Amino acid sequence: MTVSDEGRAARPEPAGDETAPELVIISGMSGAGRSTAAKCLEDLDWFVVDNLPPALIPTMVDLGARSQGAVARIGVVIDVRGRQFFDDLRASLEELDKRGTRMRIVYLESSDDVLVRRFESVRRPHPLQGDARLVDGIARERDLLRELRGEADLVIDTTDLNVHQLRAKLDAQFADHDEPALRCTVMSFGFKYGLPVDADLVVDCRFLPNPHWVPELRAHTGTDAAVADYVFAQPGAQAFLDGYTDLLRIVTEGYRREGKRHMTLAVGCTGGKHRSVAMSERLTKRLVADGVETVLVHRDMGRE
Repeated sequence: MTVSDEGRAARPEPAGDETAPELVIISGMSGAGRSTAAKCLEDLDWFVVDNLPPALIPTMVDLGARSQGAVARIGVVIDVRGRQFFDDLRASLEELDKRGTRMRIVYLESSDDVLVRRFESVRRPHPLQGDARLVDGIARERDLLRELRGEADLVIDTTDLNVHQLRAKLDAQFADHDEPALRCTVMSFGFKYGLPVDADLVVDCRFLPNPHWVPELRAHTGTDAAVADYVFAQPGAQAFLDGYTDLLRIVTEGYRREGKRHMTLAVGCTGGKHRSVAMSERLTKRLVADGVETVLVHRDMGRE
């Protein structure tokens, strides 16, 4: 397994059984996008099993190993509805670790407010709600999953992601069987909408003049040449881009040495429309030029 995006201590990569399939366990909060993640993996030719009892995960891996390569990648979606959830899951993970199974845990997160809206929009109760309120079910699930979240190799916060943006993040991780040493998500955002909780690094572009106050630029975004030219004509903008590119080279090399496979770089300005977008576009090009497979997401562009 790899080092967690939440800072969990790194474990050495096991040699593994070459005949055993690669395994990804998808879990997290109900309503945070587990079904979307499962469909994405299926579209990428993974064999996906939804709501599999944790005790059966090693059996599923055994069946894949006996498929003679027909099932090389398995995705398992699990949630807390299964009985003896954590005892069974812990035992299964320990067994797979001993075998040297190539395995990652992806945890999908979202804010309570967004989860409430999602459940209300589909008019379905929370699986742990019972006779209590919806928010009580969410709180109970979050408490039950706290330990698993800490064990996750990749935490994705879907609070401000649409379906396409979530799929882009998963595509960056799982589209190729032969994974590159490091994949990066560059995300522009607006501070007024909150920090991305899954960010590893945060860049603040509010030290640059805001194009919002230039009437002819206000309606445009940082993807437009006029806005980008304005941003990088400001004192310090190009120097910051060059200096931060050098810093990223140090960081990415360190991540590779530590076995970290994914990095999320959040680039912020006030509204996530002008400065952060322009800077994230340039940083993405620098990362790609340095051989880092990179996905660019503009979280808040168009939100105003």
